[in-house]
Amino acid sequence: MAVDWITMAAVGILAFSIVYAANHLSGRRLPKWLMPAAIGASMIIYSAWNEYSWFDRVSQDLPESVVILDQVRGGAPWRPWSYLFPVTSRFMAIDRAAVLRSAATPDLAATEVLLVTRWGETMRVPVAFDCAAGARADLVEGAELVPDGTLRGAVWVPVGLDDVMLKAACNGG
Repeated sequence: MAVDWITMAAVGILAFSIVYAANHLSGRRLPKWLMPAAIGASMIIYSAWNEYSWFDRVSQDLPESVVILDQVRGGAPWRPWSYLFPVTSRFMAIDRAAVLRSAATPDLAATEVLLVTRWGETMRVPVAFDCAAGARADLVEGAELVPDGTLRGAVWVPVGLDDVMLKAACNGG
């Protein structure tokens, strides 16, 4: 978030520099209100662009093997326009290249679900999938999927064979 503030300030300084140079080149004929208006407008435009392009910029940088499962879009009181034009603030993904399968139990898969947040740290949640039964189990608080296919410390939750997360982990998308 600090980088966003620094970049926004740099955009304001750039706008100041351009208007300052234009004012001197015009023989100081530009209206006095133009300087603060240009600085403010450039900072607001940059901030809006930065917010609305965040998801596209981040998702384009992900490897081909990463499948985006869901995006969370919404608004906030400090940016009321985002209620009309929602902003993506976080998303959930699975890296198909990181899915592990056992030769003994090929219908079971284990991987991490990536929870990516705009100004937060990316969280990794280990998850197991029963691809044949259409079930999922979160492997948290010591839960594990043993190589023989036994689930310890968690419970299978039926999600159905059409679940987006199950499809991404079991079929590659």
